[in-house]
Amino acid sequence: MIYPRLLKEGDKVAIVAPAGKLKPNALDNAVKALQEWGLKVELGSNLYGDNGYFSGTDEERLSDLQNAINDKSIAAIICGRGGYGLTRILERVNYTPLLDNPKWIVGFSDITAIQLKLSALGMASIHGPMGVSFNMEGAQDSLNALKELLFGGASKLTSKKSEGKNGQTRGIITGGNLALVADSIGTPNEIDTDNKILMLEEVGEMTYRVDRMLYQLLRAGKLDNLAGLVIGDFSDIEEGDTPFGTTWKEELDKVLESFDYPVAYGFNLGHEAINMPVAAGGEYELKVTSGSATLELITNLD
Repeated sequence: MIYPRLLKEGDKVAIVAPAGKLKPNALDNAVKALQEWGLKVELGSNLYGDNGYFSGTDEERLSDLQNAINDKSIAAIICGRGGYGLTRILERVNYTPLLDNPKWIVGFSDITAIQLKLSALGMASIHGPMGVSFNMEGAQDSLNALKELLFGGASKLTSKKSEGKNGQTRGIITGGNLALVADSIGTPNEIDTDNKILMLEEVGEMTYRVDRMLYQLLRAGKLDNLAGLVIGDFSDIEEGDTPFGTTWKEELDKVLESFDYPVAYGFNLGHEAINMPVAAGGEYELKVTSGSATLELITNLD
């Protein structure tokens, strides 16, 4: 696995928007905070583009992302927001300059798509806060943790929920947004879960759709050989016009009945203000007990 170098004061980072459209001045707080971290910030030329749902045409969004990848002076790429749109340009990106000059790509939600692509290419990335996260009330702990991961290479998450399956395991961590994980199946960036710790989060879906995606992972064998499973926030999951009858968690518990690897719920991963960063592609240790769980990076990134 290729791990980009850690950041230091004076480094230049780029903010690009490869997916959804941003509101005017949506990244002012992010720019200010990153500058306070001692970083120089470069904004994509089409960062505030407007093409319907997207922050610019496919060509404009691709251009910003590719330019940031190609620029050897840029040490990290922070995505402005998620939404939808990255999969439209994913296979048109030239990743060779990134493999030759590794840099962190930071984001979550729709950004899961490129993180899975990078994983398939053997490169780590960061699943965690992105540009618009700097506007969220209560996000400071997550932002502090992002700084600590980017500059210090440390990452540790805790959960105090008692649900799950007890155990201790180690493995490379992968995954992210459930919809994008399911979307990857059958594509060049199909998720590899064998002997991995899988993390999942979701937002704004109907219960039956969550259930369908979970069964898609099951049917594709993506839950068979896990080292462990980490469940983050499933936010704003709705019933729809016809009640499903059970919750997404109850259905997931049924799906997992025949597996004996550790399972932990309640980690702050996803679309809430507290969204702790994870080095996707790094090796983590997962410990699950009856009262709590921890997920800690053991790969030395320094």
